[in-house]
Order: sequence, then structure tokens, then C-alpha cells
Amino acid sequence: MTHGDKPLKRLKKKTTTENLWIYILRLLKEKPMYAYELNKNIQERFDFEIGTVSAYVILYKLLKEGYVDTEWRQEERQRKYYTITREGLTLLENGITYINEMIEKLE
Repeated sequence: MTHGDKPLKRLKKKTTTENLWIYILRLLKEKPMYAYELNKNIQERFDFEIGTVSAYVILYKLLKEGYVDTEWRQEERQRKYYTITREGLTLLENGITYINEMIEKLE
């Protein structure tokens, strides 16, 4: 790693794993998912890996703050599915708007 790579590496971490909530809400906007499914989809869709527990920690905070809700579903086995709430949709939209405005200013 060259010296110039360190700031870029920090930027990538800050805009991915340290702000995992926006990726989780984006996926839940499409359909309800369970935590392991979210982990897998984050890696496939957004091309970064998160720790096994990370999604659970963020989901708990989002649930506590009213941005997601839960429901139990019985499929091949019983799983807790997370759904995005109206407040979560507003938060996601505001987050995307902020990122777009920041990109416009940087360009």
C-alpha cells in the first residue's frame, strides 16, 4: 500500500461499513429480508463485506429508532424478516440526497 492509498482506504471504510444503515435500508426498500440475507446481498450488490454480527447490530438500532420493523415468517424455517418503515424510507431518501449533493459539490 502506498502512502496515498491510506486516505482512500479510510474514505471507503467511512462510506461503507461505518454507514451500513443506508445500504440496509436500500435493500429493504426492495423487499423484506432476514439478517443473513442482508449480509449476503450487501456483498453481492455493493461489493464489500461486513462482519457476521454487523447487520444485526445496525438492524437493532434501526428497529429501536423506528426505521425498520420486524415480522416472523415460517418458510423452510421460522425467520425474523425486517421491513422498512415510512420513517426509514424518509431517512434513506434524505441520505441519498445528501450523498448526491456532496458529489455535486466535489465535481
